[in-house]
Amino acid sequence: MSGSRERAPRRRREASAAPRWVAAAVYTLASVLLAAVAAWPIYAAASFVILVVAASVAAAVVVASVAWRRGSGWMLAAGLVAAFTLLAVPVAVPSRLTSPLDVLRGLGESYAGIVVAWKDLVTVDLPVGAYRNLLIPALVVFLVGTALALALAGRSDRWATAAVVAGLGMTGFGLFFGRTATSAPLQIGPLVLTAPVETAVGVGALLSAVLWLAWRAHDERARALRRASDVSAVPASPGRSRADRRRTALGVAMIAVAVVVTVAVVPWVARGADREVLRSAAGPDRQIAEAVSPLAEYRAMFSDSRADEVLFRVSGEGTLPDRIRLATLDTYDGEIFRASGDEGAGFVRLPSTRDAGAGRSLSAEVEIVDLEGIWMPTAGRLSSATFEGDRRGALADRFYYSSAAEAGVQTADGGLRAGDGYLLTGVEPAPVDLATLTPPGAPQGVSGGDNLKRWVEEHAAGSDGAALQGLVQLLRERGYLSHSLAAPGAAAPAWTLDLPGYQLQPSASGHSLARIDRMFERVLDREDDPRAAASGNFVAAVGDDEQFAVATALIAHELGFPARVVVGTRLTTTDASLPVCDAGECRPRDLSAWTEVQGADGQWAAIDVTPQWEQSPSLEVTQQQDPENVTDVRPDTVEEVVPPEPVQQDDALDDDTRTDDGLDLAWLWPILRVAGLSLLGVLVLFGPFLAIVIAKAVRRRGRRRDPDPRGAIAGGWDEYVDAGVDAGRSVPRAPTRREVAEAFATPSGIRLAADADRAVFAADEVGADEVAAFWRIVDDERRALTRQRGFWRRVRAAVSLRSFLRFLAPRPSRRGSPHRDERGKRPATAAGRDTT
Repeated sequence: MSGSRERAPRRRREASAAPRWVAAAVYTLASVLLAAVAAWPIYAAASFVILVVAASVAAAVVVASVAWRRGSGWMLAAGLVAAFTLLAVPVAVPSRLTSPLDVLRGLGESYAGIVVAWKDLVTVDLPVGAYRNLLIPALVVFLVGTALALALAGRSDRWATAAVVAGLGMTGFGLFFGRTATSAPLQIGPLVLTAPVETAVGVGALLSAVLWLAWRAHDERARALRRASDVSAVPASPGRSRADRRRTALGVAMIAVAVVVTVAVVPWVARGADREVLRSAAGPDRQIAEAVSPLAEYRAMFSDSRADEVLFRVSGEGTLPDRIRLATLDTYDGEIFRASGDEGAGFVRLPSTRDAGAGRSLSAEVEIVDLEGIWMPTAGRLSSATFEGDRRGALADRFYYSSAAEAGVQTADGGLRAGDGYLLTGVEPAPVDLATLTPPGAPQGVSGGDNLKRWVEEHAAGSDGAALQGLVQLLRERGYLSHSLAAPGAAAPAWTLDLPGYQLQPSASGHSLARIDRMFERVLDREDDPRAAASGNFVAAVGDDEQFAVATALIAHELGFPARVVVGTRLTTTDASLPVCDAGECRPRDLSAWTEVQGADGQWAAIDVTPQWEQSPSLEVTQQQDPENVTDVRPDTVEEVVPPEPVQQDDALDDDTRTDDGLDLAWLWPILRVAGLSLLGVLVLFGPFLAIVIAKAVRRRGRRRDPDPRGAIAGGWDEYVDAGVDAGRSVPRAPTRREVAEAFATPSGIRLAADADRAVFAADEVGADEVAAFWRIVDDERRALTRQRGFWRRVRAAVSLRSFLRFLAPRPSRRGSPHRDERGKRPATAAGRDTT
């Protein structure tokens, strides 16, 4: 009989653990699914799905085996190491499943990836697929994260709440290592939801964690009541009190507010801000920022000392690409056009292969001869780049590519060197007809000067791509090519040898707004000159691709087109006036610059901007004198009128009137926006802690103001116990109030216990004065509990959730009882034993 009595409690304990493990499995499964959705943009391959399933199942098997054998944490760690060893090559480095030797190499790469693959993951273009060993971080996250979440969630002690950290950590992997751009907005009727995927993942992770914690607290309370009923003659009832309902409503309201803020407020406030992830701080940003813009070096490349040097050679079987791109410059500050690296995904490492999209396939071999620096010749949209030579390993590791800019940079040991070579494979998109483009709207950036705007207004025949095409053609006709490094009369520069009959005209270098504005000022002056129409020569803008590419970009900006400048060379062209590389050998004099504009459909169209050189402005303009302004002689009969003395006061009034344009508040919105984002960041970081402090204050206020004096005193005792629990004090199992006071060991704890017992169980009436006196002692005891700890312990106690976990679950029903709280009453059997 005694054996059966011992087995019965054991069976009850084992049965009570099953719901806890089921809830742990459900929460872990939800965390794995959310983490997989968050990390999908990183890999976007079937191999990633296989890895998630295999790692999660293996982690669950390891945890179940350790729990069944009642093993320690060391056994769990050993099981995870064994699972990683078995899964690493098949699911994370499948390219090594070719031979036993390759499997060993793959295993070494897998263990090395535990340390180095994380860094590589933020420098490779997304999606990475199964490139090299970049699936290793995902294997570690889903194997270890699943095991920790499940093992911790299945525990029965306070360490179980740490499962939330493991679950959120898995979700954070995809969010922090993911793409810099958010998912496309989702429109539901008039509502536009920004970043719907990221928002859904965040809200799902928050709700799953909160719901599991609430269920966990409910389960702990229910098990505590069952244990108490096993040793008590008083059965536990599952009823809920009004205070329980208030607490439940408070928790639901807090969750609802958090969800509303996450879904509505956060995306709306941050919609114009860049998404900062780990890969935002990786890449060649520093090298690009420090490098000289190739457009600023453009004029120097045409000097006689460099004009005939071979920069690089392009060869290959079949048709070569039409254009070779050195750099895409997308940022203009009014002085210099630069490559920002911020457009789209920025510059990231290129995986072994990527989908380059639709277009004509191309394959080109590039050999570097006399080209130095980080700007790397590329062609079309790349799918892969295979390096050759002694530095092929370093070149492959330091090659960064921007799919949005279709340009690459090489940062190995300062950039390219003579002898470097590589094979480019990809596609060359079909040319986009500029006349068919529609402007997407006014883009951000620097606008052109007054002269450029006036010229556009006078000649624009609309605002679409056809109008832009007409303006560019007119500008090229009224411009004159000049790389002018020599004055007129000097020996002809080497770059003019390919231009028969060319008449040299000097021009200033640079592409600042002032330089472009002066160029359009001369064009306008020439157009206003009646001799230009008589001679048919409107040529007045002297310069080269450096100025005309920037001028075209500014014109496109006026019409509402985003624009960028590209520096590169042409291998083939149908326009005989444009330079091309001879037999694939590209020299400095073959360099060119063109402008690309983007239409409303997202496509980029290239615009050739090189001005003509057949008609020189010197033929009609420089040989003629400016017209004289004839001035009539004043007749002698005119009397000289002396103007009145100026009145200083009137001038002052006029000046005040002219300059009083009202209060300019344009500066206020940026300040408010920065302040709002800063405040939002503070709320995101410290908002949960502030919410806990406010919730405790609301709970304390409700207890103190309970209309039933007995309930107010019982609530004061609950406040005293909660303060002790938050301060780290241990509460005895199934205690009386006196036992709790003795465990807390505060000066007036025994008195509080006695007063609470008398108020709850005695038949005497309780007055308001007794309630006030009781709460004064409670406040003193709360301060005593916190003063006994250091500053940081007091802060931890203020934001602790331990006291809430005691009350989230339903308490025994007190319906039909003459008292509001009977938790201080000792069981009859226990009391009988004490008296004997």
